[in-house]
Amino acid sequence: MSVARRRLDVLSILGVPIAVGVVLCAQTLEGGSVWSLWQPTAALVVFGGTAGAVLVSYRRDAVLRTIVAVWQAFGHRWPEHEAETTLRRLVNYAIASRRKGLLALEPELERVPDPFMRKALALVVDGTTPKVARQILDIESRARRVTDEVPADVLETAAGYTPTLGILGAVLGLIHVMSRLNEPARLGSGIAVAFVATVYGVGAANLVLLPIATRLRGRARDAMLLREIVIEGAAALAEGLNPHLIEQKLQGFTNQAEPAPETSRAA
Repeated sequence: MSVARRRLDVLSILGVPIAVGVVLCAQTLEGGSVWSLWQPTAALVVFGGTAGAVLVSYRRDAVLRTIVAVWQAFGHRWPEHEAETTLRRLVNYAIASRRKGLLALEPELERVPDPFMRKALALVVDGTTPKVARQILDIESRARRVTDEVPADVLETAAGYTPTLGILGAVLGLIHVMSRLNEPARLGSGIAVAFVATVYGVGAANLVLLPIATRLRGRARDAMLLREIVIEGAAALAEGLNPHLIEQKLQGFTNQAEPAPETSRAA
């Protein structure tokens, strides 16, 4: 089976620049300068402090996994694993096993790209009872759900740090301003610069970190749904259900995912 190319969700990718652009546009409409929001010191306090706090909060592997997950968040690396295609694959397995027996599925193990489905199919071929197969796959699916949600947890934690560090940056800026009270003409601009850190903190949390975390959590739910389809399909294969009944049983899962064309029914 050929691997489909990675497809980017362009509309979602544009979301962050659009959100940031709206803030910059509002700044301009109020008569301010976009460049007035460029403050490297404030950025260092907010983003550097957030990075340090995250590294203290999570292990290195969790942070690295988050970086990879964010990189992959706006693409579809495996379109074949979508709900409808997964259902069709399972129905085809049911048709083959009904005609030639479960052992006829053994050659398919090497051609299954998804490790979870491969394990489910191997359990069926080995003659595992439906109850035991379901228990084994349920345990692994829940463990994967926890792992898949770690990047979202990391980003949500970071989103909790950035506003507070923004306030810290503002306070540090105000301390600097208060130390120069002998120059009243520069107080206004100094205070404005001090509050840029707050803009960075609140903006990063609500325009970048939390939206991406929500997207990653949604992808984890989608992956969980696909695994549930595989679990139910594997249990049905082990029970020897009619392919048409298996299709009807799994169709409810595909309705939860997204509209898709009707699958061909087995005789």
